[in-house]
Amino acid sequence: MPTAKAQPGKTLLDPTNHTLIMIDFQSQMSFATKSIDAVSLRNNTSLVAKAAKEFNVPTILTTVAEKTFSGPMYQEITSVFPEEKLIDRTSMNTWEDPRIAERVNAIGRDKIALAGLWTSVCIVGPALSAIDQGFEVYVIADACGDVSDEAHERAIERMVQAGARPMTSLQYLLELQRDWARAETYNQTVAVSIAHGGAYGLGLIYAKTMFGASEGH
Repeated sequence: MPTAKAQPGKTLLDPTNHTLIMIDFQSQMSFATKSIDAVSLRNNTSLVAKAAKEFNVPTILTTVAEKTFSGPMYQEITSVFPEEKLIDRTSMNTWEDPRIAERVNAIGRDKIALAGLWTSVCIVGPALSAIDQGFEVYVIADACGDVSDEAHERAIERMVQAGARPMTSLQYLLELQRDWARAETYNQTVAVSIAHGGAYGLGLIYAKTMFGASEGH
């Protein structure tokens, strides 16, 4: 019989145990993305970026052919990480760029969270490569998109079969917070949820405006 302990599971993400890699959130990639609409994608992307920034998660930003073909990375990301130098690649598989490996090794964390375009190419490549090398991989599925629902869903299925763990953008934020009594990040978590959390954000506005409610008490 196992013994229950008041402590988190080892597969949960926290601010100290993973690296976030945001891949190819660029105009040219977005034009052909059909599995999620552009407004939702940009909203979810902003939520993920702000969550990582709030909790000081090491974040790698990478583009493909930024100047010659695909265009700039979303302002929703670059404005959150103005100090972060983008790694511009030619390889479709981010993991095959030596500069990415160098950054990942320098950060030194064995969990990798991925978000980007397109799911079936730019996320499958690094996900399967990282898993093959012994990393634990988490895919923020609603901050990814592809040329069709079929392409996105089969890509997620393929990665899950290999051992990747799918999650959502709001789940990513709340998993990092995890306890509303953590006052140092409470206000920012609520602010990001209100701005990008859809109906959940509306609920927070209502509860705080009408009742002055606070989850930590």
